[in-house]
Amino acid sequence: MTGYAVTKCETATGTVTLELKSVNSRFLDLQFRVNDDLRAIEPAMRETITGKLARGKVECRLSFCRRIAEGAGQALNQTLLTTLAGLQAQVRRQFTDAAPLSVNELLRWPGVIEEAEIGQDSLQADVLATLQQTLSTFIDSRAREGAALQTMLETRIDVMEVIVARITPLVPQLVAQFQQKATERMQETLGLATGDGAMPVLPREEVLERIRQEVTLYGMRIDIAEELARLSAHLTETRHILKKGGQVGRRLDFMMQELNREANTVGSKAAIKELADAAMELKLLIDQMREQVQNLE
Repeated sequence: MTGYAVTKCETATGTVTLELKSVNSRFLDLQFRVNDDLRAIEPAMRETITGKLARGKVECRLSFCRRIAEGAGQALNQTLLTTLAGLQAQVRRQFTDAAPLSVNELLRWPGVIEEAEIGQDSLQADVLATLQQTLSTFIDSRAREGAALQTMLETRIDVMEVIVARITPLVPQLVAQFQQKATERMQETLGLATGDGAMPVLPREEVLERIRQEVTLYGMRIDIAEELARLSAHLTETRHILKKGGQVGRRLDFMMQELNREANTVGSKAAIKELADAAMELKLLIDQMREQVQNLE
């Protein structure tokens, strides 16, 4: 599912900024954008996120802006200053015209100003607290999207149930009509309905048994009552999964497979245009649902 949240938290040692954003994915794929000095916190962050999320390609960006307290936690690196002074003296002995280092240049020299180190435990606690706050906002945003997707899916289920209810009464009538037509055609073909009183080509008992077998097989081939019953059951289960909530993505993936299987069978058995059109409608609706189900956790 898609989602976005960003939190900026002021702490005693600086400002922690944490951003979470995700796009659709069938599995959980975590990517971190963290400075090297904060890499030690990444495992704890990963554990926290995986405990809350199950699907989505999630990107986590973490930055920390250190606050320098006025008059506290700073000191000059005397050892480095002594080393710089010695090196400067050596250079100026060889290059007498060289200008000496200014105070500004010395203060900006890397490592000249020493700052008190921030405890890693304290920093990790601040980052994890910020992460919890960000996750809460992030999950809320995904929940709002999930509610909209649930409404869309339930609407598709309603339409599919109407289609199934519309074509179900056609099945017994269709089977009876086709069996009657098949019986008449086969009687004529096999010599039981010559119309001129002529004797049938084959013995009557054998012809009747042959007709009965063929008509029964044909009736079984075009009978979709079981498929429609299973479609109705799958739609009911899909609606139940959506209402129950929780991590429904993988269960709905399975239900989409089962719905598509039954719709394909209905289409392959369709003996009249109404059934073929209904099967196509069902497949289109299932495809729309399956595409959106990939977004659900």
